[in-house]
Amino acid sequence: MDISHIINELGEDRENYFNAVSPPIMQTSNFVFNKVDDLRKAFEDEMGGYLYSRGLNPTVDILRKKLAALDGAEDCLVFNNGAAAIFAGIFANIKTGDHIVSVAKPYTWAQRMFDMILPRFGITTTYIDGTKIENWKEATKSNTTCYYLESPNSWDFAIQPIKEVAAFARSKNIVTLLDNSYCSPLYQKPIEMGIDLAMQTATKYISGHSDTLGGVLSGAHDMMKKIFNSEYLNIGSGIQPFNAWLLIRGLRTMPARFERITKSTAEVVAFMKQHPKVESVLFPFDESFPQYQLARQQMKGACGLFTAVLKTNRMDTIVRFCESLKHIMMAVSWGGHESLIIPKCAGIAPADFDPSNKEHRYVRIYVGLEDPKYLIDDLSQALAKID
Repeated sequence: MDISHIINELGEDRENYFNAVSPPIMQTSNFVFNKVDDLRKAFEDEMGGYLYSRGLNPTVDILRKKLAALDGAEDCLVFNNGAAAIFAGIFANIKTGDHIVSVAKPYTWAQRMFDMILPRFGITTTYIDGTKIENWKEATKSNTTCYYLESPNSWDFAIQPIKEVAAFARSKNIVTLLDNSYCSPLYQKPIEMGIDLAMQTATKYISGHSDTLGGVLSGAHDMMKKIFNSEYLNIGSGIQPFNAWLLIRGLRTMPARFERITKSTAEVVAFMKQHPKVESVLFPFDESFPQYQLARQQMKGACGLFTAVLKTNRMDTIVRFCESLKHIMMAVSWGGHESLIIPKCAGIAPADFDPSNKEHRYVRIYVGLEDPKYLIDDLSQALAKID
C-alpha cells in the first residue's frame, strides 16, 4: 500500500463527517444503542464495535488503520505511551513461572517491569548481548515464552539479527516483541522480518511536535484482540481521542520530516567525527559503526539520533559542554522539531564517574528540523569550551 495513501486517505471516510479534510475528534466517552440485541453483541465482542471509548473510538480507529498499514500488520492498538504498550505486549503473553530473554540494558521502564514487577509473579528475565543469534539460543530455557528486542537501541544503537532471532523464536513457540522506536515503520519493518509484535513510541517521530504521548503495538489480529480483551481494557491505557488526532496530524508530515532530518543528521555526524575533541561517534549508517553492514541490510535509513564520545577525563567538562549549548536543548526523548542533547553522566553519581568507561562520556544528540549549520555552529562553540 502506498505511503501517501496510508497517510492522507486510509481510514478517512470523509463523506461520513461533512467532507471535512481533517477528521473530527470524537470526544465522547459513550455510544448509544437503539436495540438491546446490538448492545448485547457489543458486550460479547467489544472489539467489534463502539461501546465505550476506553476500548474503541472512531478517531482512534483512523489512527489504528494507518499505523497497522505502515507496519505491514493486520491490526494494531494505540496506547497512552510507549511504556504502556511494552507492558501490555509482554504481560499478555506470560504466566507465573515463565522466563523472558531480553537485550541488555533495555529501555528504563521495560527493565523496571522485568526487574521489579514480574518477579512478584515468579517470572524471571535473562539479559544478553543481543547482537549474536548464539546468545539468544544459549539463554533460552524450556519455560522461555517471550523475547524482548530493541533494534537499534537508543544509546549505542546495538542491532539484533532480527530475521534469525524471529525464526528461532517461532521454532520454539516464543513470542517476540521489538521496540522499533529508533527507525519507525518508515525505516524498518519488523513484522516483515518475522517479529510478532512491533512496538514504537508514537511520542517521537509520529507525533513530531513534542506535544503528545503515544505507544503502538502492531501484529496479527488475533494477537491484538487477545491484548485488547485483557491488558488494554483492564488497565485502561488506551490513547484518548484528542491525542490520537494529534498523532494523525503528525503522520501527515512524517515522510517530509524524515527526509530533512536524515540529510541534516549526516552533516552533523560528519562535523562531530572530525572534531579534535570528539573521540568517536556511534551512528548505525556511519561506516565506522561495528554493525554497519547489518544496519544496511535491515534498515532503510537512519536519522536523528547519534551518540558522541567526548575526549575528556572529567565529568565537569561534559557538563560544561552541555550547559554551553545555546540552541540544542537538554532533554530526554527525540523525534520532535527541536534538537536535543542528553549526557550519559546525568544518570551517574559524580563519585562513580569513570573516564575509562566510554559510556560515561556518551552524549546523545538528536538532530531536529533546524538548519544543520545552525546546529553545527552551536556544537562548535560549546566544544570550544572543553579543556
